Amino acid sequence: MGDFFNSVLYPIEWVVAWIMYGFHQAFTAVGMPAASGWTWGLSIVGLVIVMRAALIPLFVKQINASRKMQMISPELQKIQAKYKGKTDPESRQKMTQETMELYRTSGTNPFSSCLPILAQSPIFFGLFRVLNGLQAIANGDKDAIGPITKAVASQAEQAQLFGAQLSDKFMGAETTSTKIVTVVLIILMSVTTFTTQRQLMTKNMPASALDNPFARQQKVMLYILPLFFAISGVNFPIGVLIYWFVTNVWSMCQQFYVIRRMPAPGSPADKALQERRRRKGIDVPGEASTVAGTVISDATGDQKPTGGQRQQPKRKGKGSRKPGSGSPRPDGPQDSPDSPTGA
Repeated sequence: MGDFFNSVLYPIEWVVAWIMYGFHQAFTAVGMPAASGWTWGLSIVGLVIVMRAALIPLFVKQINASRKMQMISPELQKIQAKYKGKTDPESRQKMTQETMELYRTSGTNPFSSCLPILAQSPIFFGLFRVLNGLQAIANGDKDAIGPITKAVASQAEQAQLFGAQLSDKFMGAETTSTKIVTVVLIILMSVTTFTTQRQLMTKNMPASALDNPFARQQKVMLYILPLFFAISGVNFPIGVLIYWFVTNVWSMCQQFYVIRRMPAPGSPADKALQERRRRKGIDVPGEASTVAGTVISDATGDQKPTGGQRQQPKRKGKGSRKPGSGSPRPDGPQDSPDSPTGA
């Protein structure tokens, strides 16, 4: 099993090693010290940029899936209420069938929201194994990974950031600087995770979508995920913590942009977007135009449009001529059919 896992992860390790090495070479070409921890740390940042840019299509799918789940949550509640208290196999099967049919008709895939996390997992483990194997490669106990040869691994292993090596962990740390750097990165990683989840729930979810099992599950995850990262972070190398922190910052900024520009309908962010459009004089969908076609009252109190096409005057028919107006007919005045004759 271990050999199979290693064979699956090796291509990912190879890609991670080449991306890091490529950025390292670029930074040294512009004058940064090759053995500096900052140079190797920025190489990890470069790895984040490349991988997250490649995952943008999956992130878009995640946003769309989350919105669709929010929109169909009232229908899901109706199905759950319909079969509430029914535990027989037939009822459970019907509830599952109706739920899956709702997913199918609405084009919703509840697993799409997990795609970015699942796609990042191999990269995360690949980086973990590369950093964790630097010492073994430097000592000659492990084969090189792509461009990470024995000399390169030795250089990366000895590179320090604030007095801590990138391959050091909190558990088993021998210096105070390593513990401080690790704790700071774990705190930053947890705070960015919490902020990202919180802005999604408080700004991009309509009130109707906050009272359902899916939303309650997200509220629980809002506090569990940072706690999980804080506990597990003590076992990760500093380089992995840098990767995790930077990718969290990317997620937070990317999500902020999407929520501000393309919020979910009915959410607080959507209301804020409409208010910004009103202040700028931009038409808000579903509301009357603020420029052309605005209805105002004239002096007589009639409603008239201020813009659009000018109304053409209507031509009066012959029957609309006022009595006594115009020239008399050639045969002289005639009595009305209703008027008395020969008085």
